[in-house]
Amino acid sequence: MPPSPYRCLTVTELRKFIPKSWKQPRRHHIQQTHDETASVPVALFKSLISQGHLSEAFRAFSLLLRHQSGSHELVLQSAASLLSTCVELNEFLPGQQIHAHCISSGLEFDPVLVPKLVTFYSYFNLLREAQSITESSGVLHTLTWNVLIGSYVRNKRFAEAVYAYKRMMSRGIQPDEFTYPSVLKACGALMDSSSGRVVHGSVEVSSHRRSLYVCNALISMYARFGKVDTARRLFDMVSERDAVSWNTLINCYASQGMWEEALEFFDRMSLSGVEATVVTWNTLAGVLLQTGDCIKALSFVAKMRNHNVSLDSVAMINGLKACSHIGAVRWGKEFHCLAIRGCYSRIENVGNSLIAMYSRCGDLKHAFVVFQQMEGDDLSTWNSIISGYAHNERRDETCFLLKKMMLAGFHPNHITLASILSLRARVANRQHGKELHCYILRRQSCFKDSLILWNSLVDMYAKSRNMVAAKRVFESMRERDKVTYTSLIDGYGMVGEGEVALAWFKEMIRSGMEPDHVTMVAVLSACSHSNLVGEGEILFKKMQYVFGMLPCLEHYSCMVDLYCRAGLLVSARDVIRRMPYEPSRAMCVTLVKACLFHGNNYIGDWAADLLREMGEVNLGHWFLIAKMYTASGSGSKLKEVNRLIDTVGSSSINQEQSSDEERLVEVG
Repeated sequence: MPPSPYRCLTVTELRKFIPKSWKQPRRHHIQQTHDETASVPVALFKSLISQGHLSEAFRAFSLLLRHQSGSHELVLQSAASLLSTCVELNEFLPGQQIHAHCISSGLEFDPVLVPKLVTFYSYFNLLREAQSITESSGVLHTLTWNVLIGSYVRNKRFAEAVYAYKRMMSRGIQPDEFTYPSVLKACGALMDSSSGRVVHGSVEVSSHRRSLYVCNALISMYARFGKVDTARRLFDMVSERDAVSWNTLINCYASQGMWEEALEFFDRMSLSGVEATVVTWNTLAGVLLQTGDCIKALSFVAKMRNHNVSLDSVAMINGLKACSHIGAVRWGKEFHCLAIRGCYSRIENVGNSLIAMYSRCGDLKHAFVVFQQMEGDDLSTWNSIISGYAHNERRDETCFLLKKMMLAGFHPNHITLASILSLRARVANRQHGKELHCYILRRQSCFKDSLILWNSLVDMYAKSRNMVAAKRVFESMRERDKVTYTSLIDGYGMVGEGEVALAWFKEMIRSGMEPDHVTMVAVLSACSHSNLVGEGEILFKKMQYVFGMLPCLEHYSCMVDLYCRAGLLVSARDVIRRMPYEPSRAMCVTLVKACLFHGNNYIGDWAADLLREMGEVNLGHWFLIAKMYTASGSGSKLKEVNRLIDTVGSSSINQEQSSDEERLVEVG
């Protein structure tokens, strides 16, 4: 926390510099005097305080002191009111003057004034002074300590909040339902489970164990610790739950990757009649995005409007991310309209998400319009537009934007460079990739901890089939993750070194990393390219029974390719028959090619029928089927395919001619 700008005399200095002769003895029981002459200044003082006229209120206070010099109770109440007004009006020096007067009047540690003084110093982030007053006052009321602990938590000084709580307990002061939520939040932020359990023990023997606010704070703390079972048990113990209770538990499940439980509790929350807040909706939409269910995430954000939940900037970003992943540009444009209407489009994160959405949907024109509207005054905005053009493999425009960014005074960071490296990998531009590598090495001190950037370098060299350079970068990295290993495995697989790829896969497992779906695609593909059938079959089984992953269509495609390359066409056909997905065109074409190569007309005919059932077939695929029938001598089937080729070919020519005519009409 930055130091407070409000620095004058500390509390100790105030006490030191006020002469002892000015100080009146501390009074605990003060008798109020009734002087009829006081009515005018008292009324005037209260009126000025209520209107926020601080200077005039101080003058009235001085007048009050002259008329009521013997009434410490009146002075006390007036000083307390003035301190509150100083906080409301953000006036520090007048508040310290009041404090100085209270010291000289012997009222500094009065139970009425102490909470006001602690609140005053806490408001101006002078928490050392606030603690000094709390510690020195000897006041045994919880309120003062609550203000201090709450101030520490608001300023993210969690360790000091826990320490203040322990000091309070050591003095025999019992916490109340306002103390517990603050200190439990501090324990959760510090991941201090031992202190958290001690506080929980105190709650259990107090009268606040059934307080909703305290229970919510306990659930939140255990959620931070990752103790899902404890959080759930506490949730079940609460008889009446509010939106915070449900939100906290849903967030707890989501943070632990327990997506099904999070969604189940959202449904239970709706059935219980508790209205979900925008935070809950956003959490669940984020959960669906993380699980890759972008269509459901998009429908989830759309449902928010049907439930009269106002979409905030986070909801906009979730919706735009979902549109980006599934290419739903029409929905993306609707979110763009909502963002403009809600004045969110100029918010940096929303604007960047709009650029990403249009770019991923291939609409670079609108992406650039949004970029221009944002005026490119932030590096993240430049990164979004550069990443968009790189994603669409627009090499020249990407280089142009990079130069414009640097001329605007921005230096590329790890995200900028990672985007450009991914482009270089896809277009196999080794020279530019090496130049970027040199740029990174010259500024290694800036990028040494950027794992995403070094992963991009490994991936770039691997996709360029320069495995010597990829391995060299890999070995120079201080930290690696599964993405690093996956790039290396994929690279060795592409160059036909399947044994080496398998060795790196085993090294990854030994280092304690669990493979994901992408890693399994890479290693199965490596087995396929190197004809390692047995190893591929073992890995496919391990994926399900050891790593606990359900195979996706891509993994079945790898197995079909593996069997086709090895000539095991029956096994390839059986994979397609048994898998729980509809086969893709690419899968069927792979099998037809293998049947053509190995002369298996029976299975080839079956694969060709699958292609026909998929609807419109690519002209190149018909030629492949015709070639297979020619090789096998199936005259009748060849005639039928040739007739279909003629039909498809003439249809394509007619479509091209009509398109040309339409363009001529538009130009004319």
